[in-house]
Amino acid sequence: MSRDPIDRTGLAPRYWAEKRLDEMNRAEWEALCDGCGKCCMNKLEDEETGEVWLTRVACRLFDDSTCRCGQYAIRHRFVPECIVLTPATIPDNLYWLPATCAYRLLHEGRPLYDWHPLISGDPQTVHRAGVSMQGRTVPEFEIDEDDWEDHLIEEPR
Repeated sequence: MSRDPIDRTGLAPRYWAEKRLDEMNRAEWEALCDGCGKCCMNKLEDEETGEVWLTRVACRLFDDSTCRCGQYAIRHRFVPECIVLTPATIPDNLYWLPATCAYRLLHEGRPLYDWHPLISGDPQTVHRAGVSMQGRTVPEFEIDEDDWEDHLIEEPR
């Protein structure tokens, strides 16, 4: 098993099933991230219908090999529009959160998937399950925004 880039040590077993999102401390909140990287993909939104599609066009800070932000702690210096998810902001962002996202699942009262690192104990299961964007992205600086629609990814609904 490889080293987890998110510190999940010292967390109560199955805390996510016992606490509401707004009751979690920072470490518990951060540990909910499954490491799929989909939130770091650029999205396209139909202005008329509001429907959102994920693309494989990655944010300029996204590391395709680790599925992590290369500058997470200071990302807003480079990408001011990067969204900070909190219990208060989730309702406004549900429309674009991936269907497999732990924050979305728990907000909707649904369980985490077996491949989630909090369930499996292994940060690589999200990649082995084929859920992550690892090795599947193109950098945003290489693709003209008019061509993003050529890079849509299928997302379970």
